[in-house]
Parts: sequence; structure tokens; C-alpha cells
Amino acid sequence: MDFLPDTTVIAAFTATAIVLTLTPGPDMTLFLSRALTQGRAAGFAAMADANTGLIVHTLLAAYGLSALLAASATAFLVVKIAGAAYLLWLAFQTLRHGSALSLEKKQQERKASLASTWATGLGINLLNPKIVLFFVTFLPQSVSAHNENARGQLIFLGLYFTVLALPFTLTMIMAAEKFSSALKRSPRIMRVMD
Repeated sequence: MDFLPDTTVIAAFTATAIVLTLTPGPDMTLFLSRALTQGRAAGFAAMADANTGLIVHTLLAAYGLSALLAASATAFLVVKIAGAAYLLWLAFQTLRHGSALSLEKKQQERKASLASTWATGLGINLLNPKIVLFFVTFLPQSVSAHNENARGQLIFLGLYFTVLALPFTLTMIMAAEKFSSALKRSPRIMRVMD
């Protein structure tokens, strides 16, 4: 099991990953808002897209593309600007279409939205500056560049991060649907959340 880092690395990585998972960001906002507005299925679809993005980031780190990105300030700036532009576009869409917190479910819209929820979330995750910074800067520091099993350890840590986040994100999605009943009773709270 040469792909396993030593226990001190795993302990430090675990603590950092939990803090990062619990820190609000675009991924959390998306899966919670979809769970609130469209139910658990949409929340789970949004969570799945975030996990898909994490796997892509893991593979990029493991195969050196993240190192290239970190070495090029221009490339990293382009990724940050693209991520910010995408988030601004999503905010503009929200403002243009009014409140996103319409908690009424329509079966036809719900079916159509699962695929689009997944695609939207994948884009958000891939361009999420918090996740990009973590996978470009912190993840590679957890493994020695001279270790012949560095790639395997990077893949292990990236997948470990994804699995470690699951209990937290699943709990948030499950609680969000219960919270929606309180939101339905108060339009003012819905507008504040929006």
C-alpha cells in the first residue's frame, strides 16, 4: 500500500479537509439552494457534480497539470477570472429571474433540472477558487515530489477528500429539505436567503 501517506500527513490533511468542507462556498450554496427549492434529488445531483469536479481536480493534481497551472501566474489568473465571471453570470441570472427560492415543486421542471443542476455544479466546482487553490497549493504539499509513489498518494488524498466530505454534505442536504417547510411559511426569510 505504497499509495498511503504516513499518518501525520493524513491527520493534517483530514483537519484541513474538514475545515474546507464546512467553509461556505459556491458548491455548498448550490447544493443547499437546490435541495431547498427542488428537493433532495436536486441537492444530491448538485453534490454529485461537486464530487465529479473534485475527482477532476485530483487527476489534474496527480498528473501534473495543477503544477503547470501553479507555475504560470497568467494561467492561474485566467482560471480565477473565469471562475469569478461564471459566478457573476449565475448571480445575474438569479437577479434577472427574481427569487430563486420558489419552493413549489413541479414534476416536469424537476426532471429537466437534474441534468442542468449537475452541469451547473460541475462548472462551479471546476472554477471554484477555493477548491482550485486547495488542489493547486495544499494537496501537492502533502506529498514529497521525490516520492516514487507521489501520483498514487495524490490520487488517494484527493479521493479521501471527496469521501471525507460526504457525511457533511449529505447531512446538510437532508436538513435543508426539512428547513424548507419553515421557509414556505415566511416570504421574508425566503428573500433574505435568496
